[in-house]
Amino acid sequence: MTYEEALSYLASLGKFGMNLGLARIEKLLELMGHPERQYKTVHITGTNGKGSTAAMLAAVLRAAGLRTGLYTSPHLVEYTERMTVNGAPVSREAFAGAVEHTAALVAEMVAGGWEHPTEFEVLTAAAFHYFAAEGLEYAVIEVGLGGLLDSTNVIIPEVSVITNVTLEHTDRCGGTVAEIAGHKAGIIKPGVPVVTAARGEALAVLRETAARNDAPLYVLGRDFSADLIGFEACCQQIAVVTGRYGDLGQFGMNLLGRHQAENGAVAVMAALLLAEKEPRITLPRVRQGLAGAYWPGRFEVVPGRPVTVIDGAHNPDGAARLRAALDEFFAGRSVVFVLGILADKDIDAITGTLIRPSDYVVAVRPPSERAADPSAVAARIGAGRVETAATVAGGLSRAREMAGPDGLVCIAGSLYLIGAARPLIIQ
Repeated sequence: MTYEEALSYLASLGKFGMNLGLARIEKLLELMGHPERQYKTVHITGTNGKGSTAAMLAAVLRAAGLRTGLYTSPHLVEYTERMTVNGAPVSREAFAGAVEHTAALVAEMVAGGWEHPTEFEVLTAAAFHYFAAEGLEYAVIEVGLGGLLDSTNVIIPEVSVITNVTLEHTDRCGGTVAEIAGHKAGIIKPGVPVVTAARGEALAVLRETAARNDAPLYVLGRDFSADLIGFEACCQQIAVVTGRYGDLGQFGMNLLGRHQAENGAVAVMAALLLAEKEPRITLPRVRQGLAGAYWPGRFEVVPGRPVTVIDGAHNPDGAARLRAALDEFFAGRSVVFVLGILADKDIDAITGTLIRPSDYVVAVRPPSERAADPSAVAARIGAGRVETAATVAGGLSRAREMAGPDGLVCIAGSLYLIGAARPLIIQ
């Protein structure tokens, strides 16, 4: 396969939909010789922050000198972003090779009477195969959806991480926080330590599941804490204190916001648990990795005139975290939003949380079949000045014009929008 043929093959699997369950991926990995068992793993789920936390942990492992893979979804611009080794995305050629190898085994599997795997299952199996071929020591694996029935939930990790739990994917994971927490708690394995920033009702579910699995549970606010000490344009300092390892002092971070301070503390706690079995992971290496971690499109501040913030806030909790970060880092400033939201999201909750009466909005259509019509989004925004634009580029141009050289532009609402807009800003 060429890279283009691999993408075409994956696109053709869309007809199999989103079919949760582990039987197909388990059979496919069996035919592959179980590549996912050839390296150690960390498994990460959560409503928000799982990608950022995964990136931080992978950076820590790399800083410790461990050959490290990172599997995440979705991508911003190109599929190759989903599989990285030591920080470098898979090449197009290697991506195509991994997909081709997997496709041959899928054909064998289906010929044997098995149900056809979904696109995400094929992609996950291809990533596991690629990582094994690359001779990894560790892979940080981000859950695609939920946890319990997600295709990635075939691994037995060294540490499980559940960043937080709020309402999302209610059509797949249940209509209450407790039900969704039950899905995310599905990544908890017998005897495997769990690190979480969950609270309230969700935490109660995780605590019960961890106890049932005899899995040690480390909770933000009880077993470790993070304080935001200070910040500048593109970096911040946090202080981390743990009950198990004591006062760890300050850590520098390129990822900004109090929510990232929490994610950073989760990553530090998980890394130090890994260090109990891996001597190459030391506190100086944890500090080095956290300082070097990078995760585009998550409260990413791009200096210029005007300043631009890029954030993939695509649900109410993400919108609340973005709003809090804007208020803290850019206190008192009006914002011109370039806003694009998917139709299956809670548009009223996202816009009601994110937009203030002093703000302005240019609504655009994210490049997705699931995108909400910009006019429909604009009609549901009751505060501020609202316009629509026919294209993402046009919306960005108009927002810059409205903000002026000393203003603030924020692009938010969907990772599909971030993927389209970011190359227009960062050349």
